Amino acid sequence: MAQYVAQRLLQAIIAIFGVLTIVFVVMHLSGDPTLLLVPQDASAEMIAQLRSQLGFDRPIGVQYLDYLGGLAHLDFGDSIVQRVPALDIVLSRLPYTIQLAAGALVVAIGFGIPAGVLMATNRGGIIARILSAVVVTGQSVPTFLSGILLIFVFGVTLRWLPTSGSGDFASMIMPSIALGALSMSTFARMTRISIIDELGKDYVRAGRARGLSLSQVVARHVLRNASIPVITIAALEIGNLLAGAVIIETVFAWPGIGQLAIQSIQSRDFLVVQVIVLLISFVYVLTSVLADLVYVIVDPRIRLVR
Repeated sequence: MAQYVAQRLLQAIIAIFGVLTIVFVVMHLSGDPTLLLVPQDASAEMIAQLRSQLGFDRPIGVQYLDYLGGLAHLDFGDSIVQRVPALDIVLSRLPYTIQLAAGALVVAIGFGIPAGVLMATNRGGIIARILSAVVVTGQSVPTFLSGILLIFVFGVTLRWLPTSGSGDFASMIMPSIALGALSMSTFARMTRISIIDELGKDYVRAGRARGLSLSQVVARHVLRNASIPVITIAALEIGNLLAGAVIIETVFAWPGIGQLAIQSIQSRDFLVVQVIVLLISFVYVLTSVLADLVYVIVDPRIRLVR
């Protein structure tokens, strides 16, 4: 187990390093941020002086090595625009994104898994058809469009919920639903497929032959055996929710790292963007490693392969 964990952590470090390198190069090739920080009538001398102060007059390779050296000391650099540590800016917004992602995950799992079970065990029934229509709709409608529709119906027309901002439970209902709709559909489809696959196996027929009802067989045996693919999806969806928050936070003016990412990209605040990408990449990799370890707990038949 220790060797397996060490191997997965090494792979995680390589993956994060690769993502960081790509983002660093792409952001620096997008343009010179000093032009956004000086007045329109600034002289060439003033621009050159500011570029030198920020270190952008050096070769990109030198800037990259300096950045990696800072990371080795947990120094993520200072924001070009706000002139404060980039990590502090991201951490100040992170609780809002975690709150939103947690609400979306509750929506996705709380509706998606039960819907998948019902669609698998009631194939052809009216309930399964209704749920299938809901799942297809959640999968088909773009996240930004579902957010706008929720705002129009429940915020503008009915005036039941606030249309933007954060601060109370009511303000996170619509963003959580809009963000979790696509993940809900993914959970529902994967749960349905996994359960249908398990229902055709011999142990299910043996359980029914002993007098167990379908619901008893599903609850006692099928759900556990069908959970492996769902765990995989859950690991991926946690990262997807953080990444998808970029759109939803912009639509609902939610003050999380998604909205911060858009603002930082527009102002070419390289270091803040790099911290956000590094954080999301870390979450992706960490959840993937944890999912691999949970497999063994859920199904002891699985063995870790070197």
